[in-house]
Amino acid sequence: MRAAAPSSPEPVSVLLVDDQPAKLLSYRAILRDVEATFVSAQSAREALDLLLKGEFAVVIVDVCMPELDGFELASMIRQHPRFERTAIIFVSGVHLTDLDRLKGYACGAVDYLPVPIVPEIFRAKVSAFVELYRKTKELELLNHELEQRVGQRTAELEDAARRKDEFLAVLAHELRNPLAAIGTAAELVGFAHLPAAQRASATGVIQRQVRQLVRLIDDLLDVSRITRGVIALQREEIEIPAIVAQALEACGPLVDERKHHVDVELPDESLRVHGDPTRLAQVLANVLSNAVKFTDRGGRIRIAVAREGRHAVIRVADNGVGVAPEVLPRVFELFAQGERRLERASTGLGIGLALVQRLVQMHGGDASIHSDGIGRGTEVTLRLPLLPAAAAMTGLSPGAPALALPPTRILVVDDNADAAESLAMMLRLGGHDVVTAEDGLEALRVAPEFRPQAVVLDLGMPKLNGYETARRMREAAWGRDIAIVALTGWGQPADRDRTLAAGFNAHLVKPVHHHALIEALHSIERLRPAIASPPAGRSAGPAEPSRSAS
Repeated sequence: MRAAAPSSPEPVSVLLVDDQPAKLLSYRAILRDVEATFVSAQSAREALDLLLKGEFAVVIVDVCMPELDGFELASMIRQHPRFERTAIIFVSGVHLTDLDRLKGYACGAVDYLPVPIVPEIFRAKVSAFVELYRKTKELELLNHELEQRVGQRTAELEDAARRKDEFLAVLAHELRNPLAAIGTAAELVGFAHLPAAQRASATGVIQRQVRQLVRLIDDLLDVSRITRGVIALQREEIEIPAIVAQALEACGPLVDERKHHVDVELPDESLRVHGDPTRLAQVLANVLSNAVKFTDRGGRIRIAVAREGRHAVIRVADNGVGVAPEVLPRVFELFAQGERRLERASTGLGIGLALVQRLVQMHGGDASIHSDGIGRGTEVTLRLPLLPAAAAMTGLSPGAPALALPPTRILVVDDNADAAESLAMMLRLGGHDVVTAEDGLEALRVAPEFRPQAVVLDLGMPKLNGYETARRMREAAWGRDIAIVALTGWGQPADRDRTLAAGFNAHLVKPVHHHALIEALHSIERLRPAIASPPAGRSAGPAEPSRSAS
């Protein structure tokens, strides 16, 4: 690979000042290898005019000039703030005493060269001052960028501190409200002669407010877990309508209390995702709860579910207070809130939508929000990746009866020997001929002779991973029409997309019930014609229990 070409140095200008044109030409000739642009002036006044119009790293000045000599020019240059640090080099064939040199340095020169000039020394000194100027400029630029970053970071920290203080104030408010109700109800319960109906009502208040406190604490703990990356998803195949039903059940009492009308639009087709039912219900409940809280009593809320490409899309729209345009870009940030209004009883802690976005992202999806402004309502959109068609057909519950699968030659490949052998034993009990292999290379050695009709393949294996193993199987004549099922601990949508691209027919996530595996094999159409024609000399019946390549 060719190395990147080095960046060209910043352009630097050098001013040559001498009343004799021949000397100016000789300076240029000597300095032709110096990486700089050379500008000539034949008088001090011309030099001053050029200095006011441009930036120069070095000024080379002849001491003896008419009108203004080099000493006077250097003094004037040094008096200008822009040129306090410009390198001035005197050249003289007349003023060569130590007093002359001392005067030159007093006027601001950094060097004093006698005539005749030694070209190598002259060139080296000018090059050094040019490079010093260039490095100084780079440091100034870096310092400026650093100051900007420090300023930006300081502003971010100040904003974070402000939002933390606001959050603590809101948290105190949100805790005091239920605690006040609990305290009053507890006092009522303590009255010895309180009527039974009022005691029951006070007890109900305590129970409801305790549930509210528990939810606040749970949300705070969830934020902490997600921030530290320790939250774990318990994934399974789940229908989107089931998630909607759970969210509606969780928010039902609040919806009834505020007398909202909720419209639910569900598609006729099945929309399955691979996710954590509890967390996805929590996501939708948080969105729905926001819609309920920020919509005036008797408002309308619509929940619409649809398929858009390879995603299930859930939209929750309301005709509530809406979101200000300046707030929209940060609504998914922790503790972000719009203007707090005293007439609205509670606006929450500002962590609900942050949880929504993080949990949806953990499922491989995304969350977005739209509002036309204050008083114009809000629409929150959740996108979740759908299961591929083949995988979505494998969602049998563990107790469901498996479809009958004709005796099949199955190659099980897994570097965990216990996992491979236990699955092989289960499949043999179903009448299938099963061989096991402990890695991809061994599978490729065994398969041409065994001629499997189906391969159950782990992805993360030494020597040769499952993706490459599947690709090589598809390249072989015997592997073009076989069924290949991924059985792995990797279950992200990107993992499923990658298995399909590698030639897999289905993607199952460990642990999987054997019913689901059989259903996956049964659902692969290309498997069926291969099952009916075992290779000559081999029986389609079960193999001896001892047959194994592992």
